[in-house]
Amino acid sequence: MKNYKIGYTTGVFDLFHIGHLNILRRAKEQCEYLIVGVTTDELCRQRKNKYPVINEKERMEIVAAIRYVDEVIPQTDMNKLSVVKAVGANAVFVGSDWKGTKAWINYEKEFKEVGCDVVYLEHTEGISTTILSEKIGKL
Repeated sequence: MKNYKIGYTTGVFDLFHIGHLNILRRAKEQCEYLIVGVTTDELCRQRKNKYPVINEKERMEIVAAIRYVDEVIPQTDMNKLSVVKAVGANAVFVGSDWKGTKAWINYEKEFKEVGCDVVYLEHTEGISTTILSEKIGKL
């Protein structure tokens, strides 16, 4: 039996790599239905001052094709609580590298009020989109 009925996680998922796959696999192991919010190109530009290498339509298609993912939705803003309420999530999955940060301490409090747990999943060491981008730049 899975721990949660509906799980939710988000990400840019640019230059999809094993760390992304690990998060999705580990999340799905704990919930019956996994919804993934893929950050839009515009939100990425606003937050990181750059556009992803792969456009949002293609990133959403890539994530939707992964067997661990039941549904993909666009992440258009950082109001995670509104999405949690809208989709009825009772768990939000995030990488362990975010644990203890001011933002996620606040999210924990907000989500708890609506009956949603934050589950920190082990971060895959040695891989990130930034690392891949740097390697590509050296080719």
